[in-house]
Amino acid sequence: QVQLVESGGGLVQAGGSLRLSCAASGRTFSSYAMGWFRQAPGKEREFVAGVSWSGGVTYYANSVKGRFTISRDNAKNTVSLQMNSLKPEDTAVYYCAATPSGPLNKYDYWGQGTQVTVSS
Repeated sequence: QVQLVESGGGLVQAGGSLRLSCAASGRTFSSYAMGWFRQAPGKEREFVAGVSWSGGVTYYANSVKGRFTISRDNAKNTVSLQMNSLKPEDTAVYYCAATPSGPLNKYDYWGQGTQVTVSS
């Protein structure tokens, strides 16, 4: 079982940056692949980025590739999402998630979400 709590959301102007963090509880954090997802109003939740248990392999949605960076610190039980060059279309609730499988597989544990709003 993993409990996840996101932080770092907020309001930013287009072109700005935000860093989201996700704190995980549990002693087996390093055995989970981690991911970030987002859901905009009226849209389905979509995959944003994922990282393997070791941090050595990462995946990104095409829409954020080159602008967002996912990273993890297994010693601190945290995973982060650095978001640069933000666009209004990045506005969404962002969720941290964990899976005992690979980063592109089904995720079993979810945080409560943090709002990111990008103004034009």
